[in-house]
Amino acid sequence: MIVAVAATADVAIPTLDWLLTSKHQLLRVVTTPDSKAGRGKVITPSPVAIWAETNGLEILKPDTSEEMISAFEGVDIVLAIAYGRILSNEILKVPKHGFLNLHFSLLPAYRGAAPVQRSILQGDMTTGISIFQIDENLDTGPIYVQKEFRILENSTSDEVLRDLSNLGASSFDAVLEMINQGVAPTAQSTTGVSVAPKITKEEAKIDWHLPAKKITDAIRAFTPNPGAWTSHRGLSLKITDAREEVTEERFESGTLHVVGKKIFVGTATNSVEVIRVIPAGKKEMKASEWINGARLSKGEIFE
Repeated sequence: MIVAVAATADVAIPTLDWLLTSKHQLLRVVTTPDSKAGRGKVITPSPVAIWAETNGLEILKPDTSEEMISAFEGVDIVLAIAYGRILSNEILKVPKHGFLNLHFSLLPAYRGAAPVQRSILQGDMTTGISIFQIDENLDTGPIYVQKEFRILENSTSDEVLRDLSNLGASSFDAVLEMINQGVAPTAQSTTGVSVAPKITKEEAKIDWHLPAKKITDAIRAFTPNPGAWTSHRGLSLKITDAREEVTEERFESGTLHVVGKKIFVGTATNSVEVIRVIPAGKKEMKASEWINGARLSKGEIFE
């Protein structure tokens, strides 16, 4: 097949790598226009645009519906992976076989922008991938393939996404063969529907009055983006790694307790050991390093 890929985030790169070695022709890569990134807000191409340039492929960055229609002409099918743009019915009809989407959940669960983050936030032990035919609604199209994936203990959202993106890349060949053979996808179930809206910065603020397990799951879910954070001495402090510490002693929620080079925080249940942090304006570091610079006093709290 003649294929185009519509993608922005780096989770699409395993599929792009696979296409280069497959029997299919990757005609072009379609991504979002360059945007401001980093502290300096420098205009930067997407990870997918950088990949396409490195591999000598045609790159299009449409910004209007008319430009998108033109971008998807001349291909049999489009693989959409974290593209980040709404596709109208007019656009969906351009390729011969329409658009496929690699979604990082077992649909109809977790339809939306943040399926992995929401799954980890809920404490799920399993998730998976779904490859489905895109229709005009949000992640509701009929499914070609689904594969289950076990979420490893202490995995963060970026780690799970990395593994799921590889699982998805290895699944496209069978789906394209199904389409060649005229196999129709299966309609999604009407039961088990849930939504996974984008995570906001405010939502990622840690509530130390929750049980320890809920807090550590939230830290895993929000790492690396937007980053689970708390407030200390009026400044934001991101926490990128933490563990529940099962002890008989209970601390008041949000209260800090330093034991040697370790820092523990009280919750509604057990305490949480903070392992890695990102202080405001600084790089990620071990909690022990942060302790040395912060010079904590007895009774300090995270808010």
